[in-house]
Amino acid sequence: MELSIDLHTHTIASGHAYSTLRENVAWARARGLRIIGTSDHAMAMAGVENNAVFDNYRAVPRVLDGVVVLCGVEANIVDVDGTIDIHPDRKKLDYAIVSLHKQCFTPSSKEENTDAVINACKHPQVKIVGHPDDARFPLDYERLSDFIVERDLFCELNNSSLKKNGPRIGAEENLRVLLGLGKEKNMKIIVGSDAHMDVDVGNFDLAKALIDELDYPEELIVNTWETDRILHAFELMEK
Repeated sequence: MELSIDLHTHTIASGHAYSTLRENVAWARARGLRIIGTSDHAMAMAGVENNAVFDNYRAVPRVLDGVVVLCGVEANIVDVDGTIDIHPDRKKLDYAIVSLHKQCFTPSSKEENTDAVINACKHPQVKIVGHPDDARFPLDYERLSDFIVERDLFCELNNSSLKKNGPRIGAEENLRVLLGLGKEKNMKIIVGSDAHMDVDVGNFDLAKALIDELDYPEELIVNTWETDRILHAFELMEK
């Protein structure tokens, strides 16, 4: 199974990553990716002074060195109402990932954490639920997976979450539960590297091992889709 799309990558614009967009694209090309998405954090994350970088995405070519480039954002959820730290604008952003981070959201009950994620997905640009796997933010996976399927969203399988010294807690156990439900419900998933340096772009080794072990259906894995299908899913065919 070829996973040739990575829509969760960060550049120096995130304030705590180490590579430029051109460096990420070069690594994506070297790894054989067809599509890379750049998805820096918005301004609730420490180190991000403002959201100006997202207002100038018109400067980024759609294709760089043979790699299709999508311009997105990892929007931080900041409260139970699902408020995010950027107002998506279809003219500038190709897509948004919404995620919970301890720097931006105070963990609450399972019900309220789930409400926060679901409410954040009300924005039309939101297509990906980012790393819903951290035990510090318990989620109702039954309700969340139903919502993702109903809204035709993509649930992220974050490779970084599975690293031994990764940024989240209890991810593998939680992902086994979530993907088990997803397999029953035909939930679409998207594997993301969550790269914070160019050498990690397209690194899906741990996520792919889990997919293979659980025998997750290939047709539900967005990273295997053809380029036109991806552009159609993100409503980018005319952009």
